[in-house]
Amino acid sequence: MATIALDATYSAEPQLTGIGVYSRRLIDNLLTLETPHRFLICYRLSRLGRRQYFLKHDSRPGARAKFSVQVYQEPLTFWLPWQAQLFHSLAQRPPAFHFRREIVTVFDIFPITGENYSTADFRKKFSELLLQATGRATRVITSSHSTERLLISHAHVPPEKIRVIPLGVDPPAVVLSPEERRQERARVLGGEGEMILSVGVIQTRKNTLNMLKALKMLPAQYQLALSGGNGYGSQAIHEFIRSESLGDRVKLLGFVDDAQLARLYQAASVFLFPSLEEGFGIPVLEALASGVPVVTSNLSSMPEVGGEAALYVDPHDPADIAQKVVQAAEDMALRAALIPKGLARAGEFTWRRTAEATLAVYDEVLKV
Repeated sequence: MATIALDATYSAEPQLTGIGVYSRRLIDNLLTLETPHRFLICYRLSRLGRRQYFLKHDSRPGARAKFSVQVYQEPLTFWLPWQAQLFHSLAQRPPAFHFRREIVTVFDIFPITGENYSTADFRKKFSELLLQATGRATRVITSSHSTERLLISHAHVPPEKIRVIPLGVDPPAVVLSPEERRQERARVLGGEGEMILSVGVIQTRKNTLNMLKALKMLPAQYQLALSGGNGYGSQAIHEFIRSESLGDRVKLLGFVDDAQLARLYQAASVFLFPSLEEGFGIPVLEALASGVPVVTSNLSSMPEVGGEAALYVDPHDPADIAQKVVQAAEDMALRAALIPKGLARAGEFTWRRTAEATLAVYDEVLKV
């Protein structure tokens, strides 16, 4: 039996990023597993005021594993390395304290690989943190073989240190009827039409600009709904919307909560995700689980996630994107084939499997 500490800081956010979703769902499922180990669920002092978004004892009546929640802050909790035999960083950064055994989850390494995806200061800071974390870690967990290859080639992580554990997806809690899907689509668009949905930060790395260029090539009934806040490169994207008079065809939804996002997925005619680089691509999996045809990049991790259940495009070619969107929206035979394939594909990815594989890595490391 060992005490395992996890930095779950990002699960305390009111608006969860991909790291936050991973942190929360991994912890939820770890605590349901049969294990002799005890977990310390740690969060940084800056999240103290957000406890309503964080794990509480009374919110886990079905938990089997023993756990406690505590603050994790340098230098206040200096005793933590003596209290925990293993530390798992869920945010691809090294812990503030040195532990005898450390594991880090790395989602992507775009601060190292992509000069056009963030500011120079961001790249410098997060590249240093990532390299420190992977250098110190006994094992590095990542969610795709695509990121595994980048870790080996760009971060020089020894292959024997890496364990690939795919992420999971939750099926929609409420399944809309065809008529409810049509009504939700009409509500978002303000009338009838084909709704292309994309989920993620509006930024260069998500390839939002080429989505808009593809939209220009499509008939007027096609509209693009963007769910997500603004990121690096968003100013140029908004300027393109203005200069090309696309304001009437682009719905900027901002952040939406989980319940509304589930309705958006189901209402979409097509889900479009032509990202240039992703560690995994959870939105692709969420769309497949929602019964919507997916058009995504033929690069990075997306083919690993979509398998044979998605249509793939050259993300640098707006014409290819436009052509595949029309196929996915209008070819009824293709849709009839893709939707059940997508549901079956999504069923292969569960958070319980993610937790079980992660627990196996803990056991492996504790033997070292």
